[in-house]
Amino acid sequence: MSSSLLLSGSTTVSSPFIAPSKLSLLRNPNQSLLLSRNVSRTFKTPKCSSADSPYGGNVPTFPRTRVWDPYKRLGISPYASEEEIWASRNFLLEQYAGHERSQESIEGAFEKLLMSSFIKRKKTKINLKTRLKKRVEESPPWLKALFDFVEMPPMDTVFRRLFLFAFMGGWSIMNSAEGGPAFQVAVSLAACIYFLNEKTKSLGRAFLIGIGALVAGWFCGSLVIPMIPTVLINPAWTLELLTSLVAYVFLFLSCTFLK
Repeated sequence: MSSSLLLSGSTTVSSPFIAPSKLSLLRNPNQSLLLSRNVSRTFKTPKCSSADSPYGGNVPTFPRTRVWDPYKRLGISPYASEEEIWASRNFLLEQYAGHERSQESIEGAFEKLLMSSFIKRKKTKINLKTRLKKRVEESPPWLKALFDFVEMPPMDTVFRRLFLFAFMGGWSIMNSAEGGPAFQVAVSLAACIYFLNEKTKSLGRAFLIGIGALVAGWFCGSLVIPMIPTVLINPAWTLELLTSLVAYVFLFLSCTFLK
């Protein structure tokens, strides 16, 4: 029965969704070909809109992508600090987030400025070292020999030891009314010997340098303090206290800068 239906020319298949004329394909081959063309025209390939593109749509575009000068591209002054460069970069990346070409342009300008800043700092350090080395070479022989015993430690080490001996000085001043600064001087001397031993790895040498610094400081203080006008000195401060303050300076310099 099904074969008779297919071979019958007058047979049409109806549907509530599609017109009968389009479904009776065996009736006329030309009509079938025409229907296939209409269907292909009806179902066209969808095209991507600008919103689907990663570089278009509603995402804002960075307007200075073709600006060669990195300072102008980031919108900052040529004399801007490193903090201002970072702030401009972060602001622009946040403003143009989602647009890849804009972000690449901003990052490229930022990297150029960082590289130029690094090169400038490196050249400055090299020039400073060259100048110091040249001055040392041109200095007298006795000064060269003196520089052989001196070194420059890291700044955090300098500040820590400076704080320690400044604390000892303040402690001596606060206890000046009760007694002399003998205990504070002993603690400072022990600290100086400890730092020197840590540096030289020789307890005997550290002990000799520490005692020498204490004696030199006490001697210089005994000579210099009486020359200072009494108007500039607190009447409650004794000669022993002021001499100990000078000794703290000598102990600090010896354990920090001597090799």
